[in-house]
Amino acid sequence: MPWLSKCLESTKPYAVVVVDNNSKDDTVNFIKSNYPGVNLLQQSKNLGFGQANNLGMSYALKQGADYVFLLNQDAYLEKDTIEKLVEVHNKTDHFGILSPIHLNGRGSRLDQQFSHYLNYTCNKDFFSDYVLNKTRMQVYQVPYVNAAGWLLSRECIEKVGGFDPIFFHYGEDINYCQRVIYHGFKIGVVPEAKLLHDRENRSGQQIAYGERKYFQAMERQLKLKYADISNPWDPELDNLIRKRRNSWLKTTIKLDFKRASFFKREYSMFKCLKSEVLLSRDTNKLQGLNYLKFKDQ
Repeated sequence: MPWLSKCLESTKPYAVVVVDNNSKDDTVNFIKSNYPGVNLLQQSKNLGFGQANNLGMSYALKQGADYVFLLNQDAYLEKDTIEKLVEVHNKTDHFGILSPIHLNGRGSRLDQQFSHYLNYTCNKDFFSDYVLNKTRMQVYQVPYVNAAGWLLSRECIEKVGGFDPIFFHYGEDINYCQRVIYHGFKIGVVPEAKLLHDRENRSGQQIAYGERKYFQAMERQLKLKYADISNPWDPELDNLIRKRRNSWLKTTIKLDFKRASFFKREYSMFKCLKSEVLLSRDTNKLQGLNYLKFKDQ
C-alpha cells in the first residue's frame, strides 16, 4: 500500500495486470475501488515473486501481447519508458530483456544495487561514456539486471519460458538471465528510459548462523550455481553431500547432537537440491513456454 497508488498512476497508459499474492493489507479493495480497469488476479496463497509473475505473463500472452513489462509494486515508470524500450528493441531484436535505468525513489541518483550491474566488469563503456561525455549507445549489454523493471519480448518468453519455480523469492531473475543468454538472447540497459525504484531506505537483515533464513540463503546460492545451464554440470555437489553425511555421522558418534542436527539438515537439503536442480536443468535447456499457464485463471 505505501507504493501502490504511485505505481499504478505511472502505468495508466497501459494494459495492466496485478497479481496479488494473498496480501494482508487493503491492496485488493484499493485496486477494485480506484483502478477498476486493472486486471486483478487474486491468489489464495503467496506464490512468491517468480510464480506470480508467471501468471501475469501467461495472462498477457493469452491476450496477444507482443511485449510484457514486469514492474515491482515499489517502482514507478517515467513518461514514455516502455515506448523508448520498445523502440530500441525494434532496432535490436536480439535482446530478450531490456531494462530502463533504475533510479532511487526520489530520482536523485542511481539505485544503489542497479549501479553494480553497470560496473566496469559488466560493461566497460557505460560509466566511461557518461564521465567522458561521449555519445551514449542506444543500449548497453550486461549479463544481468534485476527484474524490478524488465521489458520481455514475446519471442524471448516463448523460447525461455517463465521463472523457474525452484526459486520462491530472490535468485529467480538471475536464473532467468542465465537462461536468456543460454538461448541466444542478450540483456541490455537503455539509458534514455528510466524508472524509480523506491527502496533506498530499507536495510538488509542480519542472518544468524543456523537459523531458517541462513539455510534459505544457502539453498538459494547453491541453486543459482548448480542450476546455471550455461555451465556444465558440476559434480562438486556430490562431494558436498558426501562431506555433510560424514560430518553428521561423526558428530553423532561424538554425541555432539547440536552440530549433528545442523549437518543432518544440510545433508538432507543438499540431497533434495540435487534432484531438483537436475530436473530444472533438463527443463530449462528446452525451448518453450516452460512454467507458464494457459488455462483459465
